[in-house]
Order: sequence, then C-alpha cells, then structure tokens
Amino acid sequence: MARPSRQPLGLTSLRRLPARPRSPPPPPASALRRAAAVLLLAAAVALPCVVLYRAVASNAAPPAQTDRDRRLWRDSNPPSPLVMVPEEDGDLDPIPADDPDCDYPQLGQVLQEASMDNKTIILTTLNAAWATPGSVVDLFIYSFRPGIGTSSLLKHLVIISFDGKAYKRCTEIHPYCFALVTDDLDFSQEKRFLSAGYLEMMWKRLDFLRLVLAKGYSFIFSDADIMWFRNPFLHLYPDGDFQIACDHYVGNATDLRNIANGGFNYVKSNNQSIEFYKFWYFSRLRYPGYHDQDVLNFIKHDPYITDIGLTIKFLSTAYFGGICEPSGDLNEVCTMHANCCIGLQSKLNDLRIMEDWRDYMSMPPSFKKFGAFSWRVPQNCSLSLLNQ
Repeated sequence: MARPSRQPLGLTSLRRLPARPRSPPPPPASALRRAAAVLLLAAAVALPCVVLYRAVASNAAPPAQTDRDRRLWRDSNPPSPLVMVPEEDGDLDPIPADDPDCDYPQLGQVLQEASMDNKTIILTTLNAAWATPGSVVDLFIYSFRPGIGTSSLLKHLVIISFDGKAYKRCTEIHPYCFALVTDDLDFSQEKRFLSAGYLEMMWKRLDFLRLVLAKGYSFIFSDADIMWFRNPFLHLYPDGDFQIACDHYVGNATDLRNIANGGFNYVKSNNQSIEFYKFWYFSRLRYPGYHDQDVLNFIKHDPYITDIGLTIKFLSTAYFGGICEPSGDLNEVCTMHANCCIGLQSKLNDLRIMEDWRDYMSMPPSFKKFGAFSWRVPQNCSLSLLNQ
C-alpha cells in the first residue's frame, strides 16, 4: 500500500501558524513617578481626616435619656440606661486589667494572714464617722462574740478603712486592717444616703472587691451595721457564684423578683464572678446617679449575666434579715441588718437589736424552742421611710 506523500513545510505553511502576541511596551518612568505622587498626596490628605474623626467620635458624649423618678420597688420595670454605651465599644474591657499588687502592695499579705484554708475571708468597710468609740464598728465586732459559732470568725475578718482616722482606730481594736485611702476624695465624714460622696464611696468599694476576687480570694462582704448572731456559712448554697441578701425575699432563691441588698453577699473567686464585677462596675456609667445596689437590681435581668455563666442565689430573710424585712424566728436568724435606715444616729438607736439578742440568749432552752420571742419594733428605721 503506497504511503501518502509528505509535503515539505514551506514558507506558505509557516505563515499559517498563529503568531505570538507582542508584549506591550513598558510605561515610561515619568508616568510611574506621577502615579506614586498622586497616591502619596491622597494618603497625606486622608490620614489626618481619619485621626480627627476617631478623636471626635471617642470624645463625644453619649446621648442621654431623661432621668426617671426614683422608687424603691422599681425592680420589676428597670429604667432604660440613662447613658447609652456606643456599640463599637461593646467589646472593650471596661476595667483595666491592672495588677492589685501594683496599686495595693500590702493587700496580699493582709488577705493571706486573715484567710481561711480555702482562701475565703470576711470583709467590711469603715470610715471615721462609723469608727468613733461606741459607734457602729464596736457593735459590729461585739456581735461576733456572743453569737453562735461566730466568735472564731473574727480572725478571718479584714476591715477596709476609707481614711486615716478609721485605719488608726481599726488598728486599735482589730488585728487585720487595710487602708484604702484616696488622695483626692475625703470619705471620713458621714455620707448621707445617695449623696455624691455616698455614691463615690459605694463604687470605690465595689471596684476594690473586684480586686480581691482577682487575687483569688472568695469572700463574705458585710456592712458594719449588720449584727452577726450565727455562722452564716452554714446557710450558703454550694452552687452559687454570687449570693446576696435581700430587702424583700419572694420565697425562691433564683427568682429575679427578689430585691437584692448589697450590704451582705458571698462571692466565689472565679472567672464568672470577676467578669460580673467588671460588668457591674462599668454599669454605673449606664445608670448615673444610682448606687451599686440599685444598679444591681437593674442588671440582674441583663442577658450578659447568663452569657458569662454566673449563678446568682438570693438569701432568705429568714436567715439574713434586716429592718426592711426582719427574720421572724430568732432560732434561725444568722444576721440582722440596720437597712431601711437613713442617718448614723437612727442606725445606732435601732441597732438595739443586740439587746434583744442578749435577752434571747439568756432564756432557758425550753423557752427558746417555742419561738415566742421576737424583735422590738424599730423606732427610727422602716421601709415606709425610704418610700417617702
């Protein structure tokens, strides 16, 4: 079979092959220089504008809403925040991640010396007005001594002093004292309820408690106008990160309708409680003019509490009572708070509950078990006084 003849590849065949595209000539150097100059000019104009915008935006005052009338029992309908926090700042830590040892170098030593084996301490605060002989702090310390299972707890108590006079008096009556003195603020005088000085002192206290948690110490915080009659640790919940007494207790430890009172609380040191105290302290900016207890009763409804995994327990007034809602049974009561009370002299007058306790303790056991003994009606303090 004859092979097909192969034609030589001639000039005509070469012309049929596709030609390679030619590369465009490089741009002249002058054009490149002109483009770079334009870009540099644009950047030089835009950068100061961006910096100026961010500075103005960060310093601008957040929009404020109209202030609302105050009512003690406003918990069921918390007011809208009086200051709205910009959304773009929502992911910022409201509190600097400071080291407590930097601000308070002696704090660690005091806490370590007073601590229980499980790193739990008892804290109270004191200023000069409550530190004079025969005043509130003397009644507070004395209440531990005739109490049931409370005298041994005094060695775990640390008194936080807001001024030099209070610190000096503390060192005369108690072994564990710490001076939380602020140079630009004077906390030595009596601070009337909801006055500017009172609010400053309450928020200063709250921020300090956050630092204690950050150092790994759990604590019971007790106002000095709370009398201790029985060991309160026996009536705390094992699964509560944050446990707090109430002005009004509705009967359920997890019900958010309970009206919390910041004068007595137990807090475990963990990530949840530390983050909660940051959130609580930061919330003072959302609700200016309110004290820490009011703000707590607002933010306890906030979904962020659930998000961080904090477990809140409210303590029954049957064990942790007060003048707002007294414990009805002296056979059960652990602590009694001179709350719903405005003014130092009113507190001192109605802290005669110590006399009632002494009378109760002197009764024969057969009389005690019938529960016939009750507190005397307060003369100067009442819930109706705060509602006026």
